[in-house]
Amino acid sequence: MYGAMSGKIEQMNLYGVKCPLNWAKAKVRLEDLERGDILELLIDDPKGRRDIPRAAEAEGYAIVSIHEADGRWRIAIEK
Repeated sequence: MYGAMSGKIEQMNLYGVKCPLNWAKAKVRLEDLERGDILELLIDDPKGRRDIPRAAEAEGYAIVSIHEADGRWRIAIEK
C-alpha cells in the first residue's frame, strides 16, 4: 500500500477533534512509533488537512499520502 516500507501501520481516528489538538494527539502517537512506521490519521477538520502535513514535515516526518472522501481525510505520515 505504501511502497517498500518495512514498518507497521497504525491508524488513529481523530474525527471530531479540531486543530491544533488533532496534531498534538498525533505527535504523541508518532513519538511512540519506530522509524519507518506509518501513522494514518483519520480527520474531518479542514484546517487540520492544511496544517497537519505542514507541522509533520516541520518536525521531520514524511507525508506518504493524503486521500479525501466526503469531507474526511486520511493522512499517512511516516516516522
